[in-house]
Amino acid sequence: MGTILIAGTVVLFLLGFNNHAWWLAAVVLLFVYAQYGRGSSSPGSGGPPASAATYQQYRERRDQQAKWERRYRRERPLQTRRQERNKSK
Repeated sequence: MGTILIAGTVVLFLLGFNNHAWWLAAVVLLFVYAQYGRGSSSPGSGGPPASAATYQQYRERRDQQAKWERRYRRERPLQTRRQERNKSK
């Protein structure tokens, strides 16, 4: 991903000699990559929450997913049986 980003930035920079809007596009590309592209857990960007909070969020997501799955099985028993049958094959 980083190699493609560098190549794209260089191309946009070179195109910028004819049209300065390409330089702006190169800067925006680098900014978006810096904000969202590299794992957002870098220490300088606010950092991840404490381990307890992370685990608590994980449990909440897991419980919510289990709740949705139980609801789906309850509301759509035929599709659920068909999916389980296809899994076992």
